Amino acid sequence: MSLNHGLDRFYPIFDHPDWLERMLPLGVKLVQMRIKDLPATDVRAGLHRAQQLCDAVGATMVVNDYWELAIDLGCSWIHLGQEDLDDADMSAIRRAGLNIGISTHDEEELERALAEQPDYVALGPVYPTILKKMKWTEQGLDRVRKWKDRIGDLSLVGIGGMNIDRAPGVFAAGADIVSVVTDITLNEAPEARLKDWIEATR
Repeated sequence: MSLNHGLDRFYPIFDHPDWLERMLPLGVKLVQMRIKDLPATDVRAGLHRAQQLCDAVGATMVVNDYWELAIDLGCSWIHLGQEDLDDADMSAIRRAGLNIGISTHDEEELERALAEQPDYVALGPVYPTILKKMKWTEQGLDRVRKWKDRIGDLSLVGIGGMNIDRAPGVFAAGADIVSVVTDITLNEAPEARLKDWIEATR
């Protein structure tokens, strides 16, 4: 039994609330907002709008990186990368009652993440990814199994190079949740692709 707080097994990531207007009506229940390279006022406005859209349909929104804005906006979840942990005030985050997901790529990062008592751990990239340049090569399913053995009941998110054909193997290896970015956002028919994902993961 995974301690996944009722989170959905399908976890798309978007960079603008416009995506949510298109995708939430199709049945998305869990989403991460990863807004990058915008002025602070635009980030705040984008997250505020995204939170309103998610609240309207009962979806869970996870804020990537901007933990202070997440607190200010009354959000319930944040996702932190390892570099975010360098600057994040974890005491303030806990006082605000935020649930926390943390990215990991190797043993040292996993130990650091677990020390923060997160609500989920993400492992990636499971497969080669075009989303961003990374110093890590693909982790593979064996690493997914190893991570799940290490973290036990804590939810494990598999991310990186995900597509529908790969998802069953990632789940079988121990991931509780599969996170998807470019397989939807770069698809020529993103709504249709998202519907396929929902069908494949429920």
